[in-house]
Amino acid sequence: MNKYLDCLPEVTAALVAGRPVVALESTIISHGMPYPQNVETALRVEQTIRENGAVPATIAIIKGRLKAGLTPSEIEYLGQKGRGVAKASRRDLPVLVARGEDGATTVTTTMIIAHMAGIKVFATGGVGGVHRGAETSMDISADLEELAMTPVMVVCAGVKSILDLGLTLEYLETKGVPVIGYGTGELPAFYTRKSGFKVDYRIDTPEELAAAFRAKLEMRLRGGMLVTNPIPEEYSMDPERINAAIDQAVKECNEKGVKGKDITPFLLARVKDITGGDSLDSNIQLVLNNARLAAQIAQFL
Repeated sequence: MNKYLDCLPEVTAALVAGRPVVALESTIISHGMPYPQNVETALRVEQTIRENGAVPATIAIIKGRLKAGLTPSEIEYLGQKGRGVAKASRRDLPVLVARGEDGATTVTTTMIIAHMAGIKVFATGGVGGVHRGAETSMDISADLEELAMTPVMVVCAGVKSILDLGLTLEYLETKGVPVIGYGTGELPAFYTRKSGFKVDYRIDTPEELAAAFRAKLEMRLRGGMLVTNPIPEEYSMDPERINAAIDQAVKECNEKGVKGKDITPFLLARVKDITGGDSLDSNIQLVLNNARLAAQIAQFL
C-alpha cells in the first residue's frame, strides 16, 4: 500500500473480500455545488451506490493524506470549506501532500488514487476534454491524458457540453481510449442525451461492460475505458436552450479572461445561473444515474 494513502476501513474490507467498490470524485463537493447542497448530494450518491450493492469510496486529499473513502464528517468538512479547497490535478499532488494541505480530486486525481487503492470503477458527472478554441489556447484537460495512462473504468454522462466534443473524441481515439455508449450509439452531451457524435461501441448491459474492461486489464493494455451513460430522459434538457446558455457563458468567460483550471467551474456556475438552476438539477440526477450504473458494473469486476 502506498505510504501516503489512507483507505477507509470499510473500503479496505470490501477490497480484501473481493466485494464491489466504486470511487467518487470530490470536486463536485468543493467546486460543483453550494453548501449544504454539495454535502447532501455527496451523501445521496454514496447511498445510491450502497443501494445498488457496492461500497462507495469518495476520494480526496485531506491534510496531505490521499483518501480512498471519506467519513461523513470529512465530506462535511470539504463541503463547508468549498472553494477554499485546492482543485487538485496530477501536477498538484506532490506539493499538496508535502505541505499537508487539502485537495479536492478531479477525474484525473480520482483515477490515480483509485488505482493506488485497487478500485477499478469510478462514477462521475462528466469528464473534461478539449476546450473550445484549443487550437490556439492548447487548453486540453488532464483527464484525457489520465484516461490514456491509468487502468480505471470511468462512468460518466458524456463529455461536458461546454467543451469541443468532436476534438475530444479525436484526442481519445489518438490515445487509444475506448469510448462506450451504454445503450446508445451516440455520445451523450452531459445535460442532454444527444450530441450528433458517434461513440466507438454500444454496449447494453453492465455485465458486458465489465467483461470488456476485464479483457483490457487481462491483456495489460495501457489506460482506462470511458463509459458514457445518457442522462435519464425526464431530466434531459432541451439542446437549444442549454447550448444557448453555454454559448453565453463561454462568451463571458472569454471577456473576463478566465484561464486554466478556473474555466470549468466558471462555466458551470454561469450555465446554472442562466438556466435558473435547472442545469444543477440535471447535474445531480445524471450523477445519481452514473452511480447506479457503476455499482452494477462493479458487481462483475
